[in-house]
Amino acid sequence: MKYTPTQVAGVTIIDIEPHRDHRGFFSRIFCAAEFAQHGLIPEVAQTSICFNQTRGTVRGLHRQVPPHAEAKLVRCIRGAIADVAVDVRPESPTYGKHVMVELSADNRRALFLPPYVAHGFQTLTDDTEILYQISGPYQPDSEENFRWNEPMFGIEWPLPVTVISEKDASWPLLRGEAS
Repeated sequence: MKYTPTQVAGVTIIDIEPHRDHRGFFSRIFCAAEFAQHGLIPEVAQTSICFNQTRGTVRGLHRQVPPHAEAKLVRCIRGAIADVAVDVRPESPTYGKHVMVELSADNRRALFLPPYVAHGFQTLTDDTEILYQISGPYQPDSEENFRWNEPMFGIEWPLPVTVISEKDASWPLLRGEAS
């Protein structure tokens, strides 16, 4: 696998290196030992899948905080998404920055997010499926959320937002600004 750091500290793009032959290809998509060699958290305690029917759907921005902070490996296995990692760690040198990476079934790319980094995405196609490998089980009491359109982050979603949950749309803005 090929590991590419991003402009957000600890967030890493992971590309597969397929071994091709006349049948197609074979590739690893996760290796705990290799992740550890690259300084990424190799534990996987939960694997989840997320399905979205409609192009333009936004989910996020979410993270887990202590004592249940979690790292995530995100991969789109059907369709395509604009995946976003936002550095909301006040002590981080990249605090307030975000990175947006297209993940798709075609490019087979993944995005690794370390603990405390907020995550969200927008679907670029109808009928998308996203696979998450997470370092800890979801704990509702440790959930922290940020508005998808938080002005401080300056995220420019590639499409008009067509679907967003009432919960994700209702988080307060960090500075109390109007949406």
